[in-house]
Amino acid sequence: MEFFVTLVQVLDSTIRLATPLLLACLAGLYSERAGIFDIGLEGKMLMSAFFSAAVAAVTGSVWLGLMAGIGASLILSALHGVASITFRGNQLISGVAINFLASGLTVLIAQSWFQQGGRTPSLFGGGRFEPISFPFAEALDAAPIIGPVYSELLSGHSILVYVGFLMVPLTWWVLYRTRFGLRLRAVGENPAAVDTAGVSVVGLRFAAVAICGVLCGIAGAYLATALQAGFVKEMTAGRGFIALAALIFAKWRPWHAMWACLLFGLLQAIALRFQNIDLGGIIIPVQVMDALPYILTVVILAGFVGKAIPPRAGGEPYVKER
Repeated sequence: MEFFVTLVQVLDSTIRLATPLLLACLAGLYSERAGIFDIGLEGKMLMSAFFSAAVAAVTGSVWLGLMAGIGASLILSALHGVASITFRGNQLISGVAINFLASGLTVLIAQSWFQQGGRTPSLFGGGRFEPISFPFAEALDAAPIIGPVYSELLSGHSILVYVGFLMVPLTWWVLYRTRFGLRLRAVGENPAAVDTAGVSVVGLRFAAVAICGVLCGIAGAYLATALQAGFVKEMTAGRGFIALAALIFAKWRPWHAMWACLLFGLLQAIALRFQNIDLGGIIIPVQVMDALPYILTVVILAGFVGKAIPPRAGGEPYVKER
């Protein structure tokens, strides 16, 4: 029974840690399916995390913080869109520039506003997303197996966790069951054919970049106002790049992206739960456990999980034929 309780606790942590990865992964999915590669997921999440925490700390309203975080992420998305779609710049360089911009600006503004070494004040009360308890969660807690699963694993998360996981079927439906999704995927594969059909390639790509900005904004706000209680320097800790690796691992498919993000979340949860693991007298240090998600990222990006073929027009600016 003790093993089962530990398993439930690890899986509970997995869900919490996988949520920002999942939101960022789906953000990248929309953008890259439309042919716009986005390395700037990390920067958008970081900028959103700062502004959501800063506004929530000043106003005491986590919902205003969430709106501010989404707004900050959308501004960076607009920058990326203008650079890579309007001016046909290099998409990878634009994404890297966004990461550098967010990394520097967040600390600079945080120090200027709050004088706490690049941090925001700690959030409490209405400044944080509180856990949501399902009906009868406390009553069922004592029941064997079903009780812990229902009361701890399914119940007790913040609303953004449920939003993140509901985005998976919604993304699948949008991409594969709507006209907008069909056109979005077509823009990433053959923009000339979409243009010939009289549909705006630029408009569709900007729409995809905007959706990406909203989802990154929610991911960043979740980090600062739900997973933690405030903003600290570089708090995204490479999650944007892990989300990109999960996207490649999932071969740009929504359901597979969810399982890939849960795998990364599980590795992070294990690293947090088991600091030093004893394997037959050999002690695996905590640093190795902490590095596991990043090692898996390198393995995936090196192509060890099979060939992942990106959208054919990905990374290429579209030039309309005269």
